Amino acid sequence: MKKEKITKWDAAEHLKTKADIIAYLEAALEENDPALVAAALGDIARAKGMTRLAKQTGLGRESLYKALSPSGNPELATILKVVNALGLKLHALPLR
Repeated sequence: MKKEKITKWDAAEHLKTKADIIAYLEAALEENDPALVAAALGDIARAKGMTRLAKQTGLGRESLYKALSPSGNPELATILKVVNALGLKLHALPLR
């Protein structure tokens, strides 16, 4: 019996362009799941460099990893700092 080789897939490795990042974050936001949004921001932060992001936000690298994990529960202030440091802006749209 042939064994299948399984490799771990990491979203951060595929977030190369601003368009990739925006599409990924928008998809997470559409799910209306806070844990998924935090995890998506964590993937984006890792793609851009967590150490650089920590310096830009003034937050600790370890605390960013924790807050932006699937089990994290970041404060809105943290989310806004991260989004701003990533060069993004959140905006509201009416529900359809």
